[in-house]
Amino acid sequence: MKTLVIVDDEPSVVNGLRTYVDWAAQGIQLIGTADDGDTGLTLIRELRPDIVLTDVQMPSMDGITMAAEVRALLPDAKIVFISGHNDAEYLKSALQMHAADYIFKPVSRKELYAVMEKVTAALDAERRERDRVKEMQVKLTQSMPLLREKFLLSVVSDNINMAQVQDKLQFLGLSLLSADSYIIMVIVIDDVPQVMDSRSERDKQLLSYTVLNIIQELTDKQMRGVTFEKEPGEYVGILLTRSFGGQEADREIKPELSADRSPENELLLLAESIRDNLRKWLKLSVTIGVGDGVGSLSEVPASYKQARAAADQKWYLGKNRILTMDNIESGENLRYRFEPEWSERVITALKSGDQNRLQGELRGIFGLLEQNRGQGSRYAQNVSLHLILQSSQVLIELNGMTAEWEQREMEAWKLVMRQETIQDLLRYTESYLRHVCDFVEAKRSGKSSEVIERVRRLIGERYADNLTIADIAAGVYLSPTYVRLLYKQETGETVFEYLTKVRIEKAKTLLRDPQNKFYEVCYAVGYTDPSHFSKLFKKMTGSTPSAYREQQN
Repeated sequence: MKTLVIVDDEPSVVNGLRTYVDWAAQGIQLIGTADDGDTGLTLIRELRPDIVLTDVQMPSMDGITMAAEVRALLPDAKIVFISGHNDAEYLKSALQMHAADYIFKPVSRKELYAVMEKVTAALDAERRERDRVKEMQVKLTQSMPLLREKFLLSVVSDNINMAQVQDKLQFLGLSLLSADSYIIMVIVIDDVPQVMDSRSERDKQLLSYTVLNIIQELTDKQMRGVTFEKEPGEYVGILLTRSFGGQEADREIKPELSADRSPENELLLLAESIRDNLRKWLKLSVTIGVGDGVGSLSEVPASYKQARAAADQKWYLGKNRILTMDNIESGENLRYRFEPEWSERVITALKSGDQNRLQGELRGIFGLLEQNRGQGSRYAQNVSLHLILQSSQVLIELNGMTAEWEQREMEAWKLVMRQETIQDLLRYTESYLRHVCDFVEAKRSGKSSEVIERVRRLIGERYADNLTIADIAAGVYLSPTYVRLLYKQETGETVFEYLTKVRIEKAKTLLRDPQNKFYEVCYAVGYTDPSHFSKLFKKMTGSTPSAYREQQN
């Protein structure tokens, strides 16, 4: 409801407006009246009404003078003048005061209602507009971090309009970036797919916030600059510093705390602090790339590209390092190309089931690929995929390409592309091909039936234990993957299907003795949940344990 103060020196007018007008029906509450401008102004200062209905001509202080004071005090208030027909000059002054409207005496209720309806509608419209602006300001404040991140992304991506950059820096609260020397640092979480895949979306966001917070706190403490998340697992620091001179860096930079507070050492000390703190508090390994110093914000993209290229050198140099442009070797991009005889030698090792020869061939190949610095990861990944595909042909020739092997091969194509260093890729490729080699060796030597027998014997002895495939594989001195694949290939059933059959058969024997309680039988054959055991028993035999016992007695 809107509030109203009436100011008029004629008591009859004030009394009539107070008594004979239904203000509530207009959505208005009359909260005070005054008989002259001085008294009215004092009342208005105290009550701060939405609407002021005032006479134009009054003693002591007229309505025009009072209105000027009200306008300064309450700029959003609406002022409506009551005037005689002969007050033309006063009305001109009233209109100059941006009056909402005016009414001639004697006051007509119909005219008054029409004016007040217009005034209250204007107040409602202005309030809605103020609320909308306030809401937009709140939303703008809430979105400020996103706007800053978008701007910073444009800075490193060479999409910034330098003509308007100072205004944007001030608006976004990034005035500290108005400097004359910058350098970019890129922090990349190592093995980011493994780090992120096991987390919920909430935990991913929490981790991202925590990493960014640690980086920014250390930056504020040791240097000056701003940091932001460019993409999941990659954080960028735009750092302010004095001019950077050229210094040779080691293959892996290990800055030591010293009295030398040169910009170079300050930066490297910061990078080491970030790496060590993320390892200490979040158990994260990160690789940090550092670009060259530049003299203007427009040159920052060049420093970012250098920092990102330096970080990418972890493919050759390994993870958890601080790398600069000095780590990027120039020279021939593709020094060693994949040759057909490379795969021929690997296939020969696979077909002979010779693990040592396989290992030697792979390490020789990857040792050469490691020298192809200009090609990055893609060339070596393609070589790995080629070797895996060739190994599938070996399995097909031995009638060993089961559905499980096909699934494993499909998974390998994904995992090859997720390896972050060439040594990781070598280890993964070698592990995959070793399993193929195991299978081939067992087939060639006729040992597959011997392995199956050893697995079955172990299950027969330890079926009551909480067995896993790792336990079974360890018991026969082979890898879990090899045991799982070989057993399925040779018998047509999985290891756990066989284990379940053994347990159910043992349970049948125990159930024939009425002295054995159901839960005791459950525990005796390796199950910890009687309800699960009962469902599994029925699935395998068609009867519940109790029904089976009744049938036997």
